[in-house]
Amino acid sequence: MLFRNVIGQSEVKQHLIELVQFNRVSHALLFLGTEGGGALPLALAFAQYIICDKVNGRQKHPDSSGRENEPDSCGECPACVKAQKLIHPDIHFSYPVIPRKPGDKPVSSDYMTEWREFISQNAYGNVYDWLQFIGAENKQGNITAQECNDIIHKLYLKSFESDYKILVMWMPEYLGNEGNKLLKLVEEPPPNTLFLLVAENESLIIPTILSRTQLVKIPSLESKDIQNALTERTKISSEQARQVAAISEGNYHEALQLLKHGEEDWQQLLREWLNAILRTGLIAQVRWIEEVSKSGRERQKQFLRYFNHLLEQAIRSSMMDEAHLNIPDNEKDFVIRLNKIADISQQQAIIEELDKATYYIERNANAKMLFHALTIKLYHIIAHKTIPTLI
Repeated sequence: MLFRNVIGQSEVKQHLIELVQFNRVSHALLFLGTEGGGALPLALAFAQYIICDKVNGRQKHPDSSGRENEPDSCGECPACVKAQKLIHPDIHFSYPVIPRKPGDKPVSSDYMTEWREFISQNAYGNVYDWLQFIGAENKQGNITAQECNDIIHKLYLKSFESDYKILVMWMPEYLGNEGNKLLKLVEEPPPNTLFLLVAENESLIIPTILSRTQLVKIPSLESKDIQNALTERTKISSEQARQVAAISEGNYHEALQLLKHGEEDWQQLLREWLNAILRTGLIAQVRWIEEVSKSGRERQKQFLRYFNHLLEQAIRSSMMDEAHLNIPDNEKDFVIRLNKIADISQQQAIIEELDKATYYIERNANAKMLFHALTIKLYHIIAHKTIPTLI
């Protein structure tokens, strides 16, 4: 992975390059960022930058006077070619896996073929995408004690080709208490050994490991960067890319999911739900809940996030002059109607409930129970208002 192929994040890229140029690289870095911000692609690009022959001065070019002048790995030397294919012998990977059959003690290397394919197709994918890619279904992925033993074994070996040995651990949140096996290795690693941990939730990382890392904070992506990436990589129109980028809220994975479900009529689904909650009653609610519960988890998440997006647009329209708003025409009428249904405090309360529901969907909550409870909560939040028709 080249830095130039990572979407946006110019300040983070510059910081990482300067860490190498000024010899300030800690032996353990924590790339911490929310889903879809590019933490994993940045870690992969950083690992490649470190082992690049040109960056390290092993391969001299006429226009190169040394490491300090290289803003990216070259992408052409043998080390870069192997790193880009995820086959470099000195870059190791760890990630959540599942047993292939009962009694298995899986390690990441058992899934290396799948990992290479997954990253080549979806470097901005989340852990749910990965677990479904390897056929986990409802199984819980883990980074196991056996995996920790395998990491220790690999990192105590001499490097094969590079000056460095690098471990990229994706989602250390899945590392249970057995992760303490790695504590001594992280605290006193062999020479030129680097740990690159890539995480989304700092609070779920073992404190003993967390305290020994240097934080690299990865912010959410700028909407313009997502828009540009969508236009270049998916060949959609600039206007469609702008709208998707606005809804995705700094999450490129979310933007791709929105495109995947681009034919969905979220407004109609939302209109039916709100009418069932506020006008047509229990039978319509049960019918709607039955229907939405049959859809996949990703579709349910997209729908809730779209509702959130409309509510945020409604709040902005209540607080800002219309001339400064940038609401697409196909959403403007619905936003006006949402402002008639609920005031700002009610809209904020609904947003909180939708965020909670999305969180539980990601953790395999029962869809029928979740949407039934959410329907009741939304009714109580807005029932005292005089409700205009949404049809």
